This record gives sequence, C-alpha cells and structure tokens, in this order.
Amino acid sequence: MTRPEDLPYTVSGREMIAEVPGLRVHIMALAPGEGVPWHWHSEVDDTFVCMEGPMVVETRAPRAVHELRPGERLTVPVKTAHAVHGKDGGACRFLLIQGIGEHDWHPVG
Repeated sequence: MTRPEDLPYTVSGREMIAEVPGLRVHIMALAPGEGVPWHWHSEVDDTFVCMEGPMVVETRAPRAVHELRPGERLTVPVKTAHAVHGKDGGACRFLLIQGIGEHDWHPVG
C-alpha cells in the first residue's frame, strides 16, 4: 500500500478522515500552482468531491478535462491515468475517496 508520505509530490494539506483495509477517505488542499501529477492506480477508483474550487481533473483514455465546482463529484475508474489541479493554477480543496482495493500510485511518463 502506498502511504501519503511516500508520494512523489507535496500538497498544502492532507487530512485523513478514515482508513481501513481497502478504503481511504481524505481531504486534500492544493495551494495555487500545486497539483497531483499524472498517475494511475491498479486496484482503486478515485472519487473526487469538490469542496472549494473550481478544480480540474484531467484523464487520458478517454482524454477529457473535467471541471468541478463545489458540491460536484467525479469518479476516475481504476487503471485510468489522471492529474488534478485548481482551475487556472488556483487553489482548491476536495474530498477524495479511494477504494475498494489496495492503494498504489503509478506515475505516467
């Protein structure tokens, strides 16, 4: 299982809400200019719920740009490459639900 402190990027804030085998729920905050780089997971979906934003979740295969405003959500399925950032490089805050399965983190490119 990949631990948050082992990830190759930093974010302004990360608050673990719940973590049990196969499921993680946490709140992440990205400061202006921060982002979660392109990556994918082999077992877990990522469900994003925007709390403050807007925020952007980009995906490949299918290639898409999803803009989320507070209260909106998006699920990125397992094995789908994705990246996350605030719109126009701004700040954002979101709830992230990861599961069900063991969490791993594979960089793209």
